[in-house]
Amino acid sequence: MRLITKTDELAGFCAELSAQAFVAVDTEFMRETTYWPKLCLIQAAGTEGEAAIDPLADDLDLSPFLDLMANASVLKVFHAARQDLEIFFKLGGALPTPVFDTQIAAMACGYGDSVAYDALVQQVLKRRLDKSSRFTDWSRRPLSENQLAYALADVTHLRDLYPRMHASLDRQNRLSWLDEEHGNLVDPDIYDTTPENAWQRLKLRKTTADYVLGLQVAAAWRERQAQLRDVPRGRVVKDEALYEIAEIRPKSPADFERMRAVPRGFGNSRAAQELIHALDRAFSDPNRSAYKHQRPPPTPSGLGPTVELLKVLLRYEAEAHGVAPRLIASAADVEAIAASDDADVPALRGWRREVFGERALALKHGKLALKLKDGRVVVEAP
Repeated sequence: MRLITKTDELAGFCAELSAQAFVAVDTEFMRETTYWPKLCLIQAAGTEGEAAIDPLADDLDLSPFLDLMANASVLKVFHAARQDLEIFFKLGGALPTPVFDTQIAAMACGYGDSVAYDALVQQVLKRRLDKSSRFTDWSRRPLSENQLAYALADVTHLRDLYPRMHASLDRQNRLSWLDEEHGNLVDPDIYDTTPENAWQRLKLRKTTADYVLGLQVAAAWRERQAQLRDVPRGRVVKDEALYEIAEIRPKSPADFERMRAVPRGFGNSRAAQELIHALDRAFSDPNRSAYKHQRPPPTPSGLGPTVELLKVLLRYEAEAHGVAPRLIASAADVEAIAASDDADVPALRGWRREVFGERALALKHGKLALKLKDGRVVVEAP
């Protein structure tokens, strides 16, 4: 088992991988007690050769590997790639591209929605994974032989998964079905950690301008605190506390004592003083922009039965085509189609329209009927 701990070794290994068509990649990291993920191990495998890379080694510079991740001529294969991509984005300032995510591909191959890696390996490769090192402490050194074997198995299985899944999708002319999902994965906006944008991850409970401004300030303050202290957001204050802060808009330490979700004594901390000052600055700024809530158009009444029928059709078409329903249409797509024939949703564009959208519109207008026959749903002309 090859463990790379020196930069010159890594440069040579990456040179080997850069000459290959694809590289399977996985990481081991820890973030239970931190804001930023702590990268503990990188595993990579090409069609020839595999290795584990120790990012905690004193004599290792990851630049050769980050350059490989940015090499557009080499496809990067991951399973459930988002957290791995977030790590490389943070380290190198750029997202690996192009990518192929076997969890996304599994939806188009008929293996279900968000299938676990071990289940996919068992179904496609007929192999059982050793899970004994799954919850090990990857930050401790030295790494054991069992840990390295477990880690490298992840990418050697992934290396074998990719050609089979790619060939299956190619035979069915479904490779293009994944373009939108893979494009979303490499959208930098979803990895944005700018504090001023942190409030957008929260669900608004009120839409008045003052409430939203308070929530924006509180969420940005928490994000900065979490980043500076490198702790999870919830270790600073919980989401519920942000909602209370936006509602009460504290102006003194005593105001925090009236909040149920804020820890006792918090009002006397330096962090509380910073939050009070941030709120004061925001609300005293004469040039502050006021949030204007964009109300969605009212949903026509009586759509419930139509939505339910369309959901049945979606499940029927997904099973008929051997894909996960979520890959074809979301619940929001179905509701939008029920409300309007011209809804601007993915399910009415491209391959999704061919697979589901056209028939959804036909069902909606009585040109198709859903019936039960021998205990199974069938689609027929009325």
